[in-house]
Amino acid sequence: MEDLRAAEHFIARTARLIDRHRFAFHFSSGPAAPILSALESYRNIDGGYGNGLDPDLRGHGSQPIAVETALRYLDELGPIQRDTAADICKYLTLVTHDNGGVPSVLPSVRYTEAAPWWRETDDFTGELAPTASIVGILHKHHDPHPWRDRATSFCWTRIVGLNWTDPIEAMAICTFLQNAPNRRRAEEQLERLTPMIRAVIELDPDASGHLHVHTPLDLAPSPDHIARRLFTDAEIDKHLDALQSQQADDGGWPINWESWAETATNEWRGIITIQRLLTLRAYGRIDSSVPAPLRV
Repeated sequence: MEDLRAAEHFIARTARLIDRHRFAFHFSSGPAAPILSALESYRNIDGGYGNGLDPDLRGHGSQPIAVETALRYLDELGPIQRDTAADICKYLTLVTHDNGGVPSVLPSVRYTEAAPWWRETDDFTGELAPTASIVGILHKHHDPHPWRDRATSFCWTRIVGLNWTDPIEAMAICTFLQNAPNRRRAEEQLERLTPMIRAVIELDPDASGHLHVHTPLDLAPSPDHIARRLFTDAEIDKHLDALQSQQADDGGWPINWESWAETATNEWRGIITIQRLLTLRAYGRIDSSVPAPLRV
C-alpha cells in the first residue's frame, strides 16, 4: 500500500491531467467521465488524435500512433462507443497506405515539434505497428467497419510472411493475436512466432540503454494475456521483482530510454507509472484494495 501511496503523490505532482484521472479511475474508484472529457481535448475534427497525446509528438495534427494511444485509454474504461470507433475508422481510412496499413506517423510530423526519431523517419508506408494494435482493439470491442476488415487482411498477410520482428512490432502483433476472431489461426501464428519474438525481448531485468528496453512484462502486462505463455514463470517472476525495485524515491517509475525533452520525460513517467502499477496489480504484487483519497 505504501508503494501505491507514494505513486499517488508522484502522479499528483507530475502527471498530466488525463493520467491523474486514469490513476483515480484505476486505483481510487474514480469515474470514467473525466478521462473521456480530457481525451476529447486531444481529438481533432478529422476524427484522429494529436496535440501531444503521445508525449513525443507535440504537434496539433492527428497521427496514427496517437490513435492507438487513444484506443488503449478507451479500452481501459470498458466498451468503446460505436460513434467514437466509427469516427476513428473514418480518419484511419484517410491516412491508410495503399498496402492496407497505416504508418506510425505521417509526413506532417517533419514540420512539428516531435522527437528526433519521428521527425527523421522517411518510411510512411503501412506497418504492423501501429496497425495491428489498432485492429486488435477494434476487434476486442466488436466495432465493425470496412477499414477494420481491410486492415485485418493486411495484418494477416504481414504476420504470415514475417521472418523477423522488433519489440514494438511484436507488441502490436500480440495485441492483434489476442483479439483476432480467427482463434485457430491466431494460435498457430503465435506458436510459429514465439522464438522470433523471444529473440527481440530483453530477458535481463537489469538491462538498460539509450533505446527503449522492452521486457516480457511489456508484452504480457497481465497473466491472462496471450503473450504470457511466451515466457516461463521464473522469467516473469524475475521481472516482477525488478519492476517493484525500480520505483524511484519520488514514487514514480523511470523511463528506460533516453528522452529528448524534459516535458516528454515527465509525461512519460506518469504514463509508465500507471502502466507499472497496473501490471503489478494484475500479477498480485500490490494490494488491489482501493486507498483513501489523497489529501494534499
